[in-house]
Amino acid sequence: MRRRGQTTRSGILAPFDVRSFRFQWPADLLTSWASEMEVLILGWYILTATGSVLLLTVYGSLQYAGTLIAPLFGLAGDRLGHRNVLCAMRVVYAALAGLMTGLAALGVLTPVAVLAIATVVGLIRPSDLAMRNALVAETMPADRLMAAMGVARTTSDSARVVGSLAGAGLFVLLGMAPAYVVITGFYATGFGLTLGVGGRRAAVTMGRLSLWRDLREGLAYVWDTPESLAAMWLAFLVNMTAFPLTLGLLPYVARSIYHVGQTGLGSLVASFAFGALAGSIAISFAGRAIRPARMMIVFTVVWYGMLLGFAHVPGIAAGRLMLVLAGFAQSLCMVPMAVMLLHGAGARFRGRVMGVRMLAIYGLPLGLLAAGGLIERFGFAATASGYCVVGLLLTGAIAVRWHAALWPLDAVANGR
Repeated sequence: MRRRGQTTRSGILAPFDVRSFRFQWPADLLTSWASEMEVLILGWYILTATGSVLLLTVYGSLQYAGTLIAPLFGLAGDRLGHRNVLCAMRVVYAALAGLMTGLAALGVLTPVAVLAIATVVGLIRPSDLAMRNALVAETMPADRLMAAMGVARTTSDSARVVGSLAGAGLFVLLGMAPAYVVITGFYATGFGLTLGVGGRRAAVTMGRLSLWRDLREGLAYVWDTPESLAAMWLAFLVNMTAFPLTLGLLPYVARSIYHVGQTGLGSLVASFAFGALAGSIAISFAGRAIRPARMMIVFTVVWYGMLLGFAHVPGIAAGRLMLVLAGFAQSLCMVPMAVMLLHGAGARFRGRVMGVRMLAIYGLPLGLLAAGGLIERFGFAATASGYCVVGLLLTGAIAVRWHAALWPLDAVANGR
């Protein structure tokens, strides 16, 4: 007979035995779908309205404007509760999407308005993933955390499949305003479901508030923990040299390299996302068999190899295949990295460590902005190749510098 509190399922279904996760997963799913639809629609709007790849990269960079203040969101989560902070963020998403709907319906939407709203959203959105991960770790038993993180990651991965294709389809068939009605509805429903997520308030045990002291403690923890510091540098590297090739630059690849429209762009985005989704599902099944630090390093190398192939294969069909493989490798790098950080941080530092982790996303706007100028001068293939070679060399340097913390099977970072 099953004892009270014992799970009846294993692998990918085990996290759903936790009531909180049954609310959080669909809430994150709808929010991710809305976000992906929004980014694709507005990226295409900026490119077609202005014809400038530089402004496209500016728009992509604005999505991550809040990376520098992400530790403050992490601290707020530790103090006020990660669910409460996540709810507040999602109210803002819904309100701004409603504003965009109104501007589009009135016919007064302009690239300047899009960039202004993107700036506000960009101050908040980079911390969304950190709050999600911290909330999963807060509500999930330790023996199911790897599986839960894999399942949780499917929300963002599936969004890049469904959200990108749905966003492209809605925009083509219905236009900007009706598409944004759907986006606003998704954000609002995601907020409502987030209210049902359970979570403990960390403020009970953290003592008197001291903003600078609390932030300094979180930064000091990362700096003094070799595996965490190595993961932060690796996260910054892939955000600067890998993610730009499959996030902000895909509209340019679709329009200028493959000469396809928004539907073709949606297929490219969906290809990378399909591979990432498959990788997340694979991690959910593998669960505690994974050695996080080793997997993180190995699949970073594989990821760069697939991106290098993407930069040079002929034709959109081969490009889609390379994007699927790159997406698969990306999940097998990033999910173990997150689990390694959450396991080590514990309840006291969980939010702050994930906030510091979001600082690494600052590499993405830097990489995007640099790529815009480099592509105009040297072309996409040369720029992408340079990014991949630099990424491979620096990944090797990180693996060598922190070998003792990342590679041995008995290292804390490889604990199961």
